[in-house]
Amino acid sequence: MEDFKQAFSDLALTDIDTVFAYEGGHDLVKKNIASYRTRLRFEVGNPSRTLFLKRYDQPPVKTQLINWLNGRRRQSCGMMEWKPIEELQRNGIGAPRVIAHGQSWAGLFEKRSFLVTEKIPDAQSLGDRLPNCFYLEDSSHSRHQRRRFIRTLAEFVKRFHGLGFRHRDLYLAHIFQDTADRLFLIDLARAFHPWILKKRFLIKDLAQIYYSMPADHFSRSDRLRFYLRYMDLRTLRKRDKALIRKIVAKTKRMARHNVKHGGKVPFLRINPSLSPSHAT
Repeated sequence: MEDFKQAFSDLALTDIDTVFAYEGGHDLVKKNIASYRTRLRFEVGNPSRTLFLKRYDQPPVKTQLINWLNGRRRQSCGMMEWKPIEELQRNGIGAPRVIAHGQSWAGLFEKRSFLVTEKIPDAQSLGDRLPNCFYLEDSSHSRHQRRRFIRTLAEFVKRFHGLGFRHRDLYLAHIFQDTADRLFLIDLARAFHPWILKKRFLIKDLAQIYYSMPADHFSRSDRLRFYLRYMDLRTLRKRDKALIRKIVAKTKRMARHNVKHGGKVPFLRINPSLSPSHAT
């Protein structure tokens, strides 16, 4: 991007070699991240702007082949995230701004690739904080605001799925809202257009949304409102009830796995002496 050229030049980030040699910024260490991946957060410009750098260095051949199969073409790991961002923005769905990307190949296979995106200005993850209406004293006004947000969230997810995408990591932590109440979807490296098992990946996405809705703020009625708006329905049909059972079953499997590994289960109020299957 033209407005970042000087900033990148000042940091000596002028080609793919200097990008992979760069050791500035803050290393975003993540549990279980693959050894060929690194993530950095760094600042540029005055006033300062936050950028994120994702680098992929010699990804395994198996990973590349799976990416090609999912993307229906030969493409680098960096491009696997850049392409969905580009398509979402082209269709009016909020996603991070791509500042730079690059790739190099060793014959048929990827040697390395990278992607630089800008932090979404004045925005916060819904996983960190929901809109203010969720923290107000219960009243007809706050309930109206919460229900309006739930409708907006459902429509946002529906538009994303309507393009044929499945995210595969669709937690509230990966949906951001800015001060103008616009929604954005991040971490799109695994987003793809499945050509088989479309319903399976749909259930996974919806289960992840369900799972990450905190029980302190989302009632069962709220979750039903989300589903009805997502499906553009007034009442449930028989096939909807069957789909909801599958979503809930998937969510409970996720809960059992996370409890076993010491993780949090936002959608449940868990008594430590109970298993997730008995929690309320």
